[in-house]
Amino acid sequence: MRSSLTCSLSDHSAGNDRQAMRTGQRQNKGMRTRLGCLSHKSDSCSDFTAILPDKPNRALKRLSTEEATRWADSFDVLLSHKYGVAAFRAFLKTEFSEENLEFWLACEEFKKTRSTAKLVSKAHRIFEEFVDVQAPREVNIDFQTREATRKNMQEPSLTCFDQAQGKVHSLMEKDSYPRFLRSKMYLDLLSQSQRRLS
Repeated sequence: MRSSLTCSLSDHSAGNDRQAMRTGQRQNKGMRTRLGCLSHKSDSCSDFTAILPDKPNRALKRLSTEEATRWADSFDVLLSHKYGVAAFRAFLKTEFSEENLEFWLACEEFKKTRSTAKLVSKAHRIFEEFVDVQAPREVNIDFQTREATRKNMQEPSLTCFDQAQGKVHSLMEKDSYPRFLRSKMYLDLLSQSQRRLS
C-alpha cells in the first residue's frame, strides 16, 4: 500500500517538476530576449534603418518628409505606412514593448484568413504567443479582456481578438505613440529627410 502511494506521489511530483521546468524555460527565454535587447538599447535613427523592410539607404531615400510628417497626423496613419510601422517597431524595441505592435499586426493578418482549418490553428497560436498568462510575448491587457478572449478560443472566428486588439491599439495610441513622436529616433528621421531636400 505504502509503495503504491509513494509511487503515485512521486509521479505527481515529477509532473509538477516538468510543468515548473517548462514555465521556467518560457520565463528564461523572455528574460534572455529582454537582456539581449539591453545591450542594443538606443533611441537613434540607425536602429530604425537596421530593421527597414527594404535596403535601409534606399528606403530612407524613398521616405519623403511629407510622409514622415504625416505619421504625426494620427496613429492609424502611422500604422498604414510600412516605414512608419518599421520606425515605430524600432522605437518600441527600445522600450521593450514591441509585443504590442506584433500582436496588433498578427491580428490584422489573422483577419485575412479564409480557410476555416487555418483559422483555428492561427487563433490558438496567437493566443498562446501573446494573450495567455505567461505567454512568451504577453501583451498588457486586463483580466476581463484576457478571459473574454480565452472564451472566444472555444469557437475561434475572425473577430475573436477584436476586444484584445482594440485594448492594445488604445494603449499604444495613448502611451507609446506620443513618446515616439517626441523621440530622438523620429526627430532624426525627419531632419534626415529634410536634409535630403535641401
